[in-house]
Parts: sequence; structure tokens; C-alpha cells
Amino acid sequence: MDYFLQQLINGLTLGAVYGLIAIGYTMVYGIIGMINFAHGEIYMIGAFITVICFTVLGLAGIGSVAVMLMIVLLVSIVITSLYGWTVERVAYRPLRRAPRLAPLISAIGMSVLLQNYVQLLQGARVKTMTPVLQGSFVLSQRADGFVVSISYLQIIIIALTVMLMTTVTLVIHRTPLGRAQRACEQDKIMAALVGINVDRTISTTFVIGAALAAIAGFMVTLYYGVVDFFMGFLAGMKAFTAAVLGGIGSLPGAMLGGLLIGLIESFWAGYVNAQYKDVAVFAILMLVLMIRPNGLFGRPEIEKV
Repeated sequence: MDYFLQQLINGLTLGAVYGLIAIGYTMVYGIIGMINFAHGEIYMIGAFITVICFTVLGLAGIGSVAVMLMIVLLVSIVITSLYGWTVERVAYRPLRRAPRLAPLISAIGMSVLLQNYVQLLQGARVKTMTPVLQGSFVLSQRADGFVVSISYLQIIIIALTVMLMTTVTLVIHRTPLGRAQRACEQDKIMAALVGINVDRTISTTFVIGAALAAIAGFMVTLYYGVVDFFMGFLAGMKAFTAAVLGGIGSLPGAMLGGLLIGLIESFWAGYVNAQYKDVAVFAILMLVLMIRPNGLFGRPEIEKV
């Protein structure tokens, strides 16, 4: 039971990160009906910015951990949001009225471009960072020495994810921006006719998704302390899997899918075989979609004629 509880904590922490990335996928899909396959690389860029900022602040002699965390988080969000805005302007906006295959290929090309761009700038070697936030609460300890604990960082990750999920949901359902997003989701032409700036609404959606990816990259860097230029591909695929599992286009579904993916990965690695955890994730996705093709919270598209 102690081992199960520890894997549960680890799985929820990992799933919270996947859920944040998955929200970016599902928000973009909900408005323009396309998958932003460069979203994983935006997350990766956020992780690299985190490492660079901590290094610069350390060299500058800033010793306060709280100040460093706030500065790094804000810088990461701002810079990564600019990348998200640029991806929309370069890879999506010119192809918005093209057949769906064209922006899909453009997004994949942007993903490869960002991977190689970071590799050229930062090199192919893994970048590491010393732990910044340490300490944990011990929940229980067995006689054989096995300790069940939850670290301060895990608490922050889970709490921050819940707060961000709540904030994004309130923005979509209670603000003018959210109403504009929902209008664009239903009919972009009609939304434009009633005065909604469709281009600005879509760009803002990309920026919000990129900001969430930046926060996910920030948290993963603090949690693992290791980044590389290829980390966005696998994390992006798992987050996309989470969005599909929960029901693409559904924010609660994206978060639930992320938590499920994190739990599956954690329990499979802990009880079966860590080398095949990724295989288990995608295999379970296939099984779920054979039973519910639209995901857990997804709804079939109904076209009125």
C-alpha cells in the first residue's frame, strides 16, 4: 500500500504536467480545428529558457529562491508566448483557408525547425541544473526503510496545475475573450460579422497555450533537472494522446487525460516494466478509442444541413 501511494503521488505529478500541455492542444483544436504539432517544442523551449535564466541569475548573485523562481517563470512565459504567437503567424494564419493537410504539414515542419533551431543554439548535449527547491513531507515509513513522501515541488506542481485549470476555465466561460473564442469555434465568419477580431482571438489562444506549455516546461525542469532538444517530441505526443483520450476540444477532458496518462505511466513503470511504459500508454489509448472513438468527454460532431 505504501508503494502504491508513492506511485500515485508520482503519477499525479507527471499527469499534471501532461494535462497543462494537453490544454494547449485542445484550445487550438477547439477554435481552428487543427492540431498544433509544434506545441511540444514550445514546451521544450520553455524548459531551456528556465535553465538559461537560472544560470544567469546564479551568475548575477541573486540568492533568494523565491525571487529567482518568480523571475524565471515570468521570463519563460513572456518569451515562450512570443514563440507561440510567431508559430500562429508563420505556420497557421497564411494557410487558414487552405485544405487541412497543408497546415498539418506546416505544423510538423515548424516542429522540426524548432527542434533543430534549439539544437544549433544550445547543442545536442543534455543540459542539467542543480536542484533549486528541496524538501518533502514524510507521509509514512515502513520498517524496511521505504519512505512515502511528497516533496514541496510536487505539491506546488499539483496546486499550480489546479489553479491554472480553474483560471483557464473561468476565462473561457466568464470573460469577453472566452465568449469570442467560443464564437470563433462555432462560426468564424459569423463571429467576424458581429465585430469579433478573429485573427486576434486565435493569436491570443496560441499565446495562452504557449504560456501554459512554458509553465509545464518550468515545472519539469525543476522536477527532473535535465533538458534536451528532443524532450518536446515525446512529451508533446503524450500530451496530444491525453487530449485525444479525454476528448479533443474539452478542457476537463484534456486535464483528465493528462492525469490518466501520468498514472498509467507511473504504475506501469513501478509494477511492470519501466522500459515499456510508453508502449502501455499508447496501447491503452488505442483500447479506449476503440470503445469511445471521441474520447472520454468528447462529443461527436453534428453537422446541420
